[in-house]
Amino acid sequence: MAQSTGLPHHFPSRQPLDEDPGAGLRGPGEPLYALAAEQAVLGACMHRSEAVDVARGILDATDFYRPAHETVWRTLLALRGEDLPTDPIVLSERLDAAGDLNRVGGAAYLHQLASASPSVGDAEHHAHIVRRQADRRRLHSMSLRLQQQTEEPGADPDVVRSTFEADLRTERERALASGSGRLSRYLVDGWDFVTKTGADTDPLWGTRDQTAWSSGECLMIVGAPGVGKTTLAHQVVLARLGMQDTVLDLPVAESGRVLYLAMDRPKQIARAMARRVGLRDEQRLRERLSVWQGPLPATLDKEPDLLADLAAAHGADTIVIDSLKDAVSTLVDDALAVAYHNARMRALRNGVEVMELHHQRKATADAPRGQRPALDRVYGSTWLTSGAGSVLFVEGKAGDPAVTIHHLKTVTGEIGPLNVVHDHQHGTTTVEPTLDPTVLLRSAPNGLTTRDLATRLSGDANPERADVEKARRHLERLVATNLAVKADGMAGGTGGGQQARYYASARHIGVVG
Repeated sequence: MAQSTGLPHHFPSRQPLDEDPGAGLRGPGEPLYALAAEQAVLGACMHRSEAVDVARGILDATDFYRPAHETVWRTLLALRGEDLPTDPIVLSERLDAAGDLNRVGGAAYLHQLASASPSVGDAEHHAHIVRRQADRRRLHSMSLRLQQQTEEPGADPDVVRSTFEADLRTERERALASGSGRLSRYLVDGWDFVTKTGADTDPLWGTRDQTAWSSGECLMIVGAPGVGKTTLAHQVVLARLGMQDTVLDLPVAESGRVLYLAMDRPKQIARAMARRVGLRDEQRLRERLSVWQGPLPATLDKEPDLLADLAAAHGADTIVIDSLKDAVSTLVDDALAVAYHNARMRALRNGVEVMELHHQRKATADAPRGQRPALDRVYGSTWLTSGAGSVLFVEGKAGDPAVTIHHLKTVTGEIGPLNVVHDHQHGTTTVEPTLDPTVLLRSAPNGLTTRDLATRLSGDANPERADVEKARRHLERLVATNLAVKADGMAGGTGGGQQARYYASARHIGVVG
């Protein structure tokens, strides 16, 4: 039985239930609207202006089934925005000035709505009812379109499926960007934010003091073509699959399932990975590694939900993007870089860890040789690196097995610089100890000052202040782990001061030697 509205029979409405072509798909007595709840919300907003603030966090104007109710709601929002009363008298005056008063049922109907005088708390409850019915109507319309498309002669199932998935993504985005989803879906209190969002979890790759890849933050590996970015990434992937424990002598946490987006030369990526795996790994690779070959259905700046959708479709908790240039329309456009970052963050927010392989800018003729890499050498918009949690830069010549890894953007303490050697035949990378602070300290019988270590790590006889501070953190970390001891210096006098000096501890000598 249709709900009574108190409106004239000629009152305009969206499609009535008995004219709804999909009515036969629902059980009797299950209308996809709640006119009484709509009336209660509007009445509460006329009775108490504060009710508008409550309902606007739940409802969009298009959630109202009756077009007249939508018009009344938009006018209420306008009055509230101007800090004017929302009672029936002021509302009638505003609607009459706009030529809408008679269309919504006249002043008498507005007074009828206000006469119920529900509380603000009731308005919230009724607004949720209205929103739920509106969501049902939208989903029902989608199902009808799907049915119509599948019944068309010669319909292509792939096209129909693609259209439906696009509609579903649009509806999901609309729900997230409106009403209660927009205001509270991802809202937590301050204590939960500090204690339950994973800020204190162990890293995916590295230690708490030296983190290469932090949970919930993107890792970007940058370098010129041929310097071993993919070789390094494969080792991290295989470690995530439980096939090795460490990469670059740093521990890697095991994951559940990895989705590898092999968009840049998939055959070359396959050849590189084949060097590390054998028949013994077949079952593990079949069950826990999925590989997408070639371009995606759309670039991630155009469809920000696609990355998270891919992970969900394949049950992956880790995604590797190889490489970034194939995932974004234009890397140098700031707006598109921000759009891509939204895609990255939506995946991370859904619990998917993200690793990206990316390229550096082409070297310029006037660039100083031997200059330490910086973030401005990463190709594209600065917003790409700004949104990354950690950035590793692989520096070297194409095909050269000996390269250097710099940690350009850190999560905790800086890693390296590391001189590493790629064994391309076996797909492994090992660390050369020449720039390892622990080895440098062990080989200095008279100990090292922070400036001594900074000079050796930077290769500069006059290291910058930042290099000295990094060296100090390296040495203090060794002291904290009982691998070094510190002899405090003395304050300066007429003859000058004496810097603190660090020595390898007996434990350090025993462990390393």
